[in-house]
Amino acid sequence: MKYRQLADTGVFVSELCLGTMTFGGRGQIWEAIGGLDQQGADDLVHRALDAGINFVDTANVYASGESETMLGRALGNRRRDVILATKVRGRMGNQANQVGLSRLHILEAVDASLTRLGTDYIDLYQIHRADVLTNIEDTVRALDDLVRAGKVRYIGCSNLVAWQLMKALGVSKAQGLERFRCTQSYYSLAGRELERETIPLLQDQGLGLLVWSPLAGGFLSGKFTRDGGDEAARRAKFDFPPINKERAFDIVDVLGQIAKKTGASIPQVAIAWILANRAVTSVIIGAKKISQLDDNLKSVDVVLSADDKKALDEVSALTVEYPAWMDALGSDRLPGERRF
Repeated sequence: MKYRQLADTGVFVSELCLGTMTFGGRGQIWEAIGGLDQQGADDLVHRALDAGINFVDTANVYASGESETMLGRALGNRRRDVILATKVRGRMGNQANQVGLSRLHILEAVDASLTRLGTDYIDLYQIHRADVLTNIEDTVRALDDLVRAGKVRYIGCSNLVAWQLMKALGVSKAQGLERFRCTQSYYSLAGRELERETIPLLQDQGLGLLVWSPLAGGFLSGKFTRDGGDEAARRAKFDFPPINKERAFDIVDVLGQIAKKTGASIPQVAIAWILANRAVTSVIIGAKKISQLDDNLKSVDVVLSADDKKALDEVSALTVEYPAWMDALGSDRLPGERRF
């Protein structure tokens, strides 16, 4: 296992992060996604840690808190061996204020997460999505208070658009508050929209990138072709995240060619392509079976040739949108002119 620094924190996390969305099955969506019992969760966590993974991610909303509880039990006395991340934002009850990013909800939610996880601190606490009803300063100040209280070590965000993330960073700087150190965002060969604005922002501001759904909800696993798919796979039950499937089939074709040539699996090649991007800090991998986890773990050893990477870049390339095509126009400098 290799490790990368999480932004400018001085903390190193494994290139692969174990995601726990498959833990528990409380609720229709979570039953389709996961359904793992405690023994299954224990087996996955221990195998991941033994393989060198030191980064584990969950969220309070996963299986209505069941995932956090199961993860806490699975970690047991190995809690200190990992960078533990969870999230806040989703609805956690039927009461009016049991949702969102208000100070009220955040302060209640963090204590509930600490209890379920069986720990007295969270290494990385992330807002799960934007909350347009709450002033971002209230949210960031509440998170800053958690860091100062020792309940949280670092804060991050997830699923924000670039302007929302930059606004939050601006508020933190202006008010002298703790700032987001990373974003957890969807990024895959079938979904490269993050490259338009967010990745340039992360590179400019020195933030980390944690990638969720690197296989596009299992579509890039090799289980789905134009001739059909695995009806038992998660994607067949929960068609998410949205993708252009015809375009994704073309990507799978190229992945298959490279996998056959290199002796790697299709998922390993897809994850290796993401890890080749130095803007990426860690890739979150989720599994329901030990065999799936073992296969994903080998992705860190796959090295793509320049030709392989070029083939994948080309088949998955984004269309050029405004204002990017303006930037592609010729320079307005005079011949021989130099500007400093």
